[in-house]
Amino acid sequence: MAQTNVNMGGHMQVPQEGGGRFAFDLNSLPKLQSLPSPLELIQLIRSAMRPWSVFFNVHNFKTAVSMPRLTSRVKRNLSYFQSNYIFVFIVLMIYCLITSPLILLVLAGAALLCHRVRSRNVNITVMGTQMTPRQQLIAVNLGATPLLFLVGAGALLFWTLGASFFVIAFHAIFYNIDAIVTEENEGFLAEVV
Repeated sequence: MAQTNVNMGGHMQVPQEGGGRFAFDLNSLPKLQSLPSPLELIQLIRSAMRPWSVFFNVHNFKTAVSMPRLTSRVKRNLSYFQSNYIFVFIVLMIYCLITSPLILLVLAGAALLCHRVRSRNVNITVMGTQMTPRQQLIAVNLGATPLLFLVGAGALLFWTLGASFFVIAFHAIFYNIDAIVTEENEGFLAEVV
């Protein structure tokens, strides 16, 4: 066999000193300033919401003729009524919260504790460790999470998701969007809203 020579020379870049094995650079994450605030998000959803008289028009509920038309109808309904569907989910979530007083009690307690931590804005010492207000807020929220699941927040969340999926799927399957939106004016309506 012939002997092969491989040049192993070159320049290696030494990694910068970091926090160890699990360190990552926060600067590599996308900037959080580009995310809209909750108020801007609500205004965006409200501006794209379709009229409720159109959404609940019972004369437009019909069965689809074929499976390809049903698929097209569902896709068009989901894109056309997206903000209305988000609103339906929020209303069902609020209904579930109102009918579950223990969950409301835990949420109110956690909110009150978070408010007190923010208003005091001082470091505290717990078992010999200094905790900043941000760490205190994380601890309050982590402590509230098991309490929420004990009082039934998991069941509430899955009930809301299931009920929302059923209502939205029922509307998207049976609402005949072709009665209000044709292919010609669909692009125009999307640009207006």
